[in-house]
Amino acid sequence: MPPLATLSLSSVASHFPSSSSSPSSSSSSSASGRGRASPASLAFGFGAKPAIPIRPLGRPGIVSRDPPARRAVSIEKETPETERPDTFLREADGGGGGGNGSAASSPPGSSVRARFERMIREAQDRVCEAIEAADGGGKFVEDVWSRPGGGGGISRVLQDGAVWEKAGVNVSVVYGVMPPEAYRAAKGAASEQKPGPIPFFAAGISSVLHPKNPFAPTLHFNYRYFETDAPKDAPGAPRQWWFGGGTDFTPAYIFEEDVKHFHSVQKNACDKFDPSFYPRFKKWCDDYFYIKHRGERRGLGGIFFDDLNDYDQEMLLAFATECANSVIPAYIPIIEKRKDTPFTEKHKAWQQLRRGRYVEFNLVYDRGTTFGLKTGGRIESILVSLPLTARWEYDHKPEEGSEEWKLLDACINPKEWLQ
Repeated sequence: MPPLATLSLSSVASHFPSSSSSPSSSSSSSASGRGRASPASLAFGFGAKPAIPIRPLGRPGIVSRDPPARRAVSIEKETPETERPDTFLREADGGGGGGNGSAASSPPGSSVRARFERMIREAQDRVCEAIEAADGGGKFVEDVWSRPGGGGGISRVLQDGAVWEKAGVNVSVVYGVMPPEAYRAAKGAASEQKPGPIPFFAAGISSVLHPKNPFAPTLHFNYRYFETDAPKDAPGAPRQWWFGGGTDFTPAYIFEEDVKHFHSVQKNACDKFDPSFYPRFKKWCDDYFYIKHRGERRGLGGIFFDDLNDYDQEMLLAFATECANSVIPAYIPIIEKRKDTPFTEKHKAWQQLRRGRYVEFNLVYDRGTTFGLKTGGRIESILVSLPLTARWEYDHKPEEGSEEWKLLDACINPKEWLQ
């Protein structure tokens, strides 16, 4: 899901076309913004804007689009930036405070807010470098944005590379006031309480990586930290905080050694903190990424947790950091193994059908997407998780016993891959 990590929020009040039996066009505009967008990419909202000049920015391999003055400011209300700031935190938070104390009581950069922002930005750099290295030529395009009330974000997208159809890696730091209905969406549970507008802080990293080769799996990960202050109508109420996140694996074809490798890295990360984490968060992942109207999971799971605050805050910060650091060793070796595997049109069509399931889950059920759309989030960042192309066929059923059927069966009946 693309939750708080992809949002650009403010004090606000107020989240495809099915195709025929032929696949959607697979050619979309390149990362540089040149070329003709495919019908599918236009329908998803990508590639529909004209070419934008790009130029080097900061880290080698990253290019940045010159900010179009009207696109973000008048429509999305963010302010485009030409350079990445050292921090998106407000001055008080950047100098301390956040998590459990005030700015005056903490040395600079020691707050949970400051350390979490540092962690996600370092993770973004590492993952982007690994993705570009695996692609062998593709480069991320970067947008940097800020908001007048504090916070901002960095969105990076690589499209139509040699290996990646689309890879998005976003970070954001957000301050705002959420309406009660957005608070309930973020918490994912109904409540009898009806609080007034709630000031909040949110920071996170969110990424979805869609390879071109149908034998190379899609990966999603996000890690986030969220705080709420006292509601406007309840001054003096205690501050609430929680961590959330996860990493999950969505192949179109099952290679059991790949699935076991992926899950073993997740388990190793969890076991460093609590042996109950992996089985608990693995089941949570299977339950969360469930497409109710299909009766199946989006993929083959991983770990997922949310609203986590029943452990020491420092331990959970270290746990989120360990999970983020595990993304590259869990995923890149599989990509290197599968990215050049020969495939047929049949294999590609099946991948596109599974991408359709990905779209369905994200737009119908994903809490982060719902939260972002209810709070006026940055649409391009919220929807960066969608693939460039997908496919829907009427009443498609794979032949029983086929490799496609085995994947579908595993999505309907989750397995314990490490037993």
